[in-house]
Amino acid sequence: MPINRAHIEPFKNLELLAKKVVEGFITGLHKSPFHGFSVEFAEHRLYNTGESTRHIDWKLFARTEKLFIKRYEEETNLRCQIVIDTSSSMLFPLESENNKLRFSVYAAAALCEVLKQQRDAYGLTLFQDEIKKHFPVKGSPSHQKLIYKALEDLLEHKDTNKSTSAASALNQVAEVIHQRSLVIIFSDMFEGNSNNDELFSALQHLKYKKHEVVLFHVTDKTKELEFDFDNRPYHFIDLETQEEIKLNPTEIKAQYIKSVNQFHEELKIKCNQYRIDLVDADINGGFDNILYTYLVKRSMMIK
Repeated sequence: MPINRAHIEPFKNLELLAKKVVEGFITGLHKSPFHGFSVEFAEHRLYNTGESTRHIDWKLFARTEKLFIKRYEEETNLRCQIVIDTSSSMLFPLESENNKLRFSVYAAAALCEVLKQQRDAYGLTLFQDEIKKHFPVKGSPSHQKLIYKALEDLLEHKDTNKSTSAASALNQVAEVIHQRSLVIIFSDMFEGNSNNDELFSALQHLKYKKHEVVLFHVTDKTKELEFDFDNRPYHFIDLETQEEIKLNPTEIKAQYIKSVNQFHEELKIKCNQYRIDLVDADINGGFDNILYTYLVKRSMMIK
C-alpha cells in the first residue's frame, strides 16, 4: 500500500535539530549553531551589546575602533538510524486503520522527508524478537527508495504471533551501528519476557555507544494506558502469544493501571538518567501533531 505523501509533505520544511556533536559533526543543522570550535572562519559581524567578548577581533578593533565578532561555520551532516518495532503488539488496535505500527510508519516517513530535505543520511532498522531488516545509513536516492519500499511494505504487515524482545533487538542495534548517530526508536516497549531491567540496559547500551537516542513510546493511551472499556465481559487475545482470557475489565482496571503507570514512570526515570528523549506518542493524537510538536520543542531547546 503506497504511503499517502500528502500526510508527510508538510514536514519537508521542518528542521530536525539534534542536540550535540556526533563524531565531529554538528548534527541536524548544515550551518553550525556553535562558533569557534575547530571550524573555519567565515566572516565578521558587528558586536551586539551583552554578547560574550570571546570572539571579538581585537586586531580589527585596533584598526577600525569598532567591535566585530569573528563568525565561524561548518557544513554538517546528520546520521540518523530510524528503528521500528514490528512485533504483533504494534498492530493494536487490530481492527483499526490507525494502529501503532501505521502511526510509526507515517512518522518515520515524515522524518525521512525532513532528513532528505536537509541532505542528511538515514537508515532503517525493523525488529521483533531480533533485527529483521537493517538498512545502514546512506544518502543516495536509490537508498531512499529502498527505505520507502520497506516502510510501505509494513502497511501490509498483519502477522500476529510475532513476539517482542526489544532488549535483545536494541542491543543488536547498538552493535550494528558503527558510527555515532541519532537513533530514533518507535516502539510500545512491551517486552514478552517482562524483564524491564534488560530493556533499560539495552537503552543504556545505545548511550554507551555514544549515540543520541530519541524514544517515541507508541501507545493507544485510551485502551492500553487508561484501560477504558465498557463495564461488560470481554474476550481478550494476546496478539503476540495468542493467549486468551475472558473477563470484565472493571474487575482488574485499578491493578492494571497501577502496573502500567509504574512501568511508565520507571521508563521516564531511566530515560532521564540516560539522557534519552522520551516522547509519549498516543496514536489517537495523530502522528503529524505529535511529531510537529516534538520537532518544534526540539528546535526551541537548541536555539
